[in-house]
Amino acid sequence: MEACFVVIGGGIAGVTCAENLSLLEPKKTVILLSESSLIKSVTNLHAITKVLTEFDIKEIECEKFSSEHPNVTIVHSTLTEINDEERYIVTHDNKVIKYQYLCICTGAEPKLIPQSSTFPQIIGIRDTDSVDQFLNKMQDAKKVVIVGNGGIASELVYKMRNVEIHWVIKDKYITATFVDPGAAEFFQSSLNKNDEFEEPVSKRMRYVEDNFIKTGAALGPDWYKNIIISGAGNQKVSVAAVNIHYESEVLSIRKLTDCQFSLEVLLTTEEKIECDLVISATGVTPRKSFKIKNELEVSKDGGIQVNEFMKTNLPFIYAAGDVCSANWPLAKHWFQMKLWTQARQMGCYAAKCMVGHLNNEEILQDFCFEMFAHSTKLFGYKVILLGLYNGQKLGNDYEILIRMTKGHEFIKFVLENNKLQGAVLIGETDLEEMAENLILNQIDLSPYGDDILNPDIDIEDYFD
Repeated sequence: MEACFVVIGGGIAGVTCAENLSLLEPKKTVILLSESSLIKSVTNLHAITKVLTEFDIKEIECEKFSSEHPNVTIVHSTLTEINDEERYIVTHDNKVIKYQYLCICTGAEPKLIPQSSTFPQIIGIRDTDSVDQFLNKMQDAKKVVIVGNGGIASELVYKMRNVEIHWVIKDKYITATFVDPGAAEFFQSSLNKNDEFEEPVSKRMRYVEDNFIKTGAALGPDWYKNIIISGAGNQKVSVAAVNIHYESEVLSIRKLTDCQFSLEVLLTTEEKIECDLVISATGVTPRKSFKIKNELEVSKDGGIQVNEFMKTNLPFIYAAGDVCSANWPLAKHWFQMKLWTQARQMGCYAAKCMVGHLNNEEILQDFCFEMFAHSTKLFGYKVILLGLYNGQKLGNDYEILIRMTKGHEFIKFVLENNKLQGAVLIGETDLEEMAENLILNQIDLSPYGDDILNPDIDIEDYFD
């Protein structure tokens, strides 16, 4: 087989890249190599501001995608080898695919705790299949240990019912991947809500895959919306049954016999927890499970290094999404984080760069790399992170303004030299557009002092 563009990976970055190649070059052939017979497609894309978007992720069958993009062929297989000199790839079933331009979007795989290989009761959550496996095991669980302090761990703790939860985090406060201690304190009240939990109505079609050995693409932003995560506890246990073990990590795990629970987890704080299930949500590592003739340059975290045009060090090879590491002089207010928003942006921009190089056109870097922006939902609240929202890159010379109404909203502004550098907006604040403009335009805010967050002043109107 051969194609002008070959994209590897059926996740958000790969599918977005193939989709945009199809739109930009409808007469050129595109091959998308996907390990899964279902691919992740972005749907309900809504631009909140210039750089901030919201979207859902829909799993669609390959045939449906091909019918909408006639110049895209989807090959259902796994990459085993890249020959960058003769420009072809080899799949695990010995298909040889020649390319003019190649984009690697193989994503990342869960970085599970070391004991996961020994015990089947230790599972990671990364793709749709691992969620199904987790839900099956949850049905018989009365006590679970969750290890990790990022988005997936936080979502699980909030969503689980009828089970006793022990949350093991290495930080001094919850959800440290995204927020600071102040916002963590704001979220803390959500863990103690004793409200009845309504069963969500799923309006999304679910597909079942044929048996096929694979590692599916990353979950989308709303993976937990339409599922019930319920254990085998007797009473309606709300999320109040959460025991948080701060500044601790898993030291060892041993199997129990003749006991109500199957595992005993020993923490670095010397605490012992007996449980049925351990969920490892401790981040991801770039997935490069293929051979290549000449070595790709990689960063310290193992990601494939790309320049400002998403090009690797090898000619005609690009990379996008969680598998790559940005290796260009970054804009002050942007940094890389392994998130589905950035996977979509990078996939889109990589397609633009490949087409630009094919046609010898000048490429200007996408505006989305000007400022970090992420919209998500944590503990039932809308969360928007903008710019250097935790003072990243600023050293110690910055000030923070906070406004909080318990159970309603939390607003944090990060200022340096009286100019806004970052913001955390939790709840329905309607300040995202104003905050984005203030960060991008670097307006001097010294005349307003602390009144910038005074609830009696409609500061949004003022700056509009």
